[in-house]
Amino acid sequence: MMLENFTLAQKQVNGVKINFRHGGKGPPLLLMHGYPQTHVIWHKMADALAERFTLVMPDLRGYGDSEKPRGTPDHLNYSKRVMAQDMVELMQALGYAQFDICGHDRGGRVAHRLALDHPACVKKLMVVDISPTRTMFEATDQRFANVYYHWFFLSQPQPLPETLITNNAEFYINYSLGSMGARGGTSFFAPEAMAEYVRCFKQPDMIHASCEDYRAAASIDLVHDQDHEHNKITCPVHVVWGEQGVVGNMFTPIADWQKKSALPVTGKALATGHFIPDQAPELLNKEIEQFFLV
Repeated sequence: MMLENFTLAQKQVNGVKINFRHGGKGPPLLLMHGYPQTHVIWHKMADALAERFTLVMPDLRGYGDSEKPRGTPDHLNYSKRVMAQDMVELMQALGYAQFDICGHDRGGRVAHRLALDHPACVKKLMVVDISPTRTMFEATDQRFANVYYHWFFLSQPQPLPETLITNNAEFYINYSLGSMGARGGTSFFAPEAMAEYVRCFKQPDMIHASCEDYRAAASIDLVHDQDHEHNKITCPVHVVWGEQGVVGNMFTPIADWQKKSALPVTGKALATGHFIPDQAPELLNKEIEQFFLV
């Protein structure tokens, strides 16, 4: 059983039920997963981290066993602003007014918005294998569109992506995990973790919700970013990326995040693809401990 040393719970926050695991000892650390996964991405890392941190590992709104409301026409209820509010209210409900954050993929985008909208809450921020959303969209060319096709596919109006994915959801999630796994394919995913990712992703409401996440990223999230164009992250930022992945090969993560931060940004490439928590948990744990415990 995965993550058996952590308490599984659910809380109603910001109008939705959030599913999460928590436990450990030390300062609070919010860990947020990305697409198309769940909080289970931390299963190889959590026991070691729990010796130094009190971990909170949620399923984001629309993912895993958290609530999955139908998207609104403006996609606002899947905006990173709303998803960040979910996380702030969850942490406050657990008694944490201030906390550290590490977010992978979509979780990193929620973390970015949370640090902008709630600067008093965030002590330090780590983002894993992303450059800022607006930066990546503005740099889009044929090469990026080909390798990150899912950004443009999932953001198409419903029911196009939902219908096509639902036709063979297990094939789609396996393809998605394998295509971004770089040289490792899906070989480094634990079978029980893969089974959990597939179980959750096959739910039609998660397929819809995750499409709404990407529709929001291509619309309302960009509006929110523009509203805060000159607002910068005010806490320390550390970025980690896979040197075999798209972000490592097509973007300059430290420089990209430096433009969004009021403080110097640190960072490091790891010899991995995109799914670093599954592929190189020990390396990522080391980065987390060295950054947050200083």
